[in-house]
Amino acid sequence: MVHVAPPVLPVYVQPPLPAPGYIWTPGYWAWGPAGYYWVPGVWVQPPTVGLLWTPGYWGFAGGVYGWHAGYWGPHVGFYGGVNYGFGYGGVGFCGGMWRGGVFAYNGAVANFGGVHVTNVYERNVVNNVTVNRVSFNGGSGGTQARPTPGELAAARERHIAATPVQHQHEQLARNNPQLRAAANGGHPAIAATARPTEFSGRAVIAARDAGPAQRTDRPPGATQHAGGSASPPAEHTPPVAHDEVRRNDRPASAPVHEAPHAQPPHAAPPPHAPPAREEKPREEPHDH
Repeated sequence: MVHVAPPVLPVYVQPPLPAPGYIWTPGYWAWGPAGYYWVPGVWVQPPTVGLLWTPGYWGFAGGVYGWHAGYWGPHVGFYGGVNYGFGYGGVGFCGGMWRGGVFAYNGAVANFGGVHVTNVYERNVVNNVTVNRVSFNGGSGGTQARPTPGELAAARERHIAATPVQHQHEQLARNNPQLRAAANGGHPAIAATARPTEFSGRAVIAARDAGPAQRTDRPPGATQHAGGSASPPAEHTPPVAHDEVRRNDRPASAPVHEAPHAQPPHAAPPPHAPPAREEKPREEPHDH
């Protein structure tokens, strides 16, 4: 349990897909001995066919911030309403879906780079929700989302925890001083990377400067947001970086139905908000 709110989500573009079959997992703030540190967003291979990733999220309850770990499951569950971007707008996932044992990508969201992808469909993402970079649910300034009936049902499904390579990826981030919020001011030099544990090279994406990061030294109830004020986040900021994706020039296949949502095994009193998009290099966290 932590007594200070996590920083706002940094803004970055999604690195190109390393190969067909990988699924995007957004970056997030984790807590360690030195405080919050950023775990870069990354493309990951699912543990088995048919599973989707439900991102973890911070939830405020009982005067403290608790982390609800992400997991793999047949449906995308509740992740606090946090707008991580790149298909994770706060509810569900619109970046792709399983079809006939093969993962199909939404060409309006995924960045394919130079990778040839045959299983593609086009479905534009319409964001009618306020876009901000809030990284937690509940409390002062947090998202106020609550689990939907579908997410509650998904929470009862069988889940698989993060894979060994995902744990290794997080551990590597934990041991990297440059990824600590206290050192990077909320703008990590490694905001995202194409493959797990690859923290150097051309596939590494740095965060873009989108204004002051949220402070992490304020007591609960006085959480500071991007922009430096302690008031609620700005309401109608343009969607920066998330779901704004680069469009693909490949022919779109017949539209498909997106996979339902799911909620984490342990969902504390939840509460929150969605993603954004952009052109070619899509920006993320939402900026998330």
